[in-house]
Amino acid sequence: MTFAGQAAWITGASSGIGAALARGLAKQGARVILSGRNVAALEAVAKDCGETLVLPFETTDYAALPAAVAKAWDWSGGIDLLVNNAGISQRSLAQETDFSVYEKIVSVDLLAPIALTQALLPLMTARGSGRIANISSIAGKVGVPMRTAYCAAKFGLAGYGDALRAEVGHLGLQVHNIFPGSIATDVSRNALTSDGSKRGVSDKVIDNGIAPDVAAAQMIAEMLTGNREIIVAEGAEQAMGEARRMQDALLDQIGAFMGAGYVQRMNDGAQ
Repeated sequence: MTFAGQAAWITGASSGIGAALARGLAKQGARVILSGRNVAALEAVAKDCGETLVLPFETTDYAALPAAVAKAWDWSGGIDLLVNNAGISQRSLAQETDFSVYEKIVSVDLLAPIALTQALLPLMTARGSGRIANISSIAGKVGVPMRTAYCAAKFGLAGYGDALRAEVGHLGLQVHNIFPGSIATDVSRNALTSDGSKRGVSDKVIDNGIAPDVAAAQMIAEMLTGNREIIVAEGAEQAMGEARRMQDALLDQIGAFMGAGYVQRMNDGAQ
């Protein structure tokens, strides 16, 4: 199984995991749509990706989403895979962090992917097929110090994905929640500090993390096998993620059963 001939839309595609996913999907023969704010960086990634649409936009510009969705959908006659990857991390103690930092991170990491998914969802459900992949984090499964805003947003994104899967799984859609650990990207360098400024330096654990192309290859392979939860981590991070996943599998089955029942009752006019 491959993504050959399918259309994949990736946010945050200018670098890191997003760029690696774009290259990995394109290598399989997918047509990729690259979104982000840095047009030059997106165009550089596009050079490695064959048939590509560069579609820059600000993910928190919710008014721009309908036009972006229409352009993306029409470009290839549909979207087979949406990857909600754009995000920003944090490195600051809660008691020292200005509330504006919480607003910024929750807006970018949680509300923006929900808004884009909601805008695309009616088209996918009408067609009866498609995948939505949410790039959460191990910090979306386990509370991590210095990342209270980031954890809140990433836990929320995973919860949205789980609930959405329960509603749309029986309609032919797949929802993947992806939980990366330390990946060798600029995530720490670009993280926000207590006053909202960029940190500007990286962490040793991030610099020594999994290479983005290796992480992307695992994500692509596990999506193709239909895995609902994809943990891309090593060592203690992997162990923490796996400990939470064992209980999540059963809860997901219960949620899917409940979701199908709720939808059927609503269709039948029941309260």
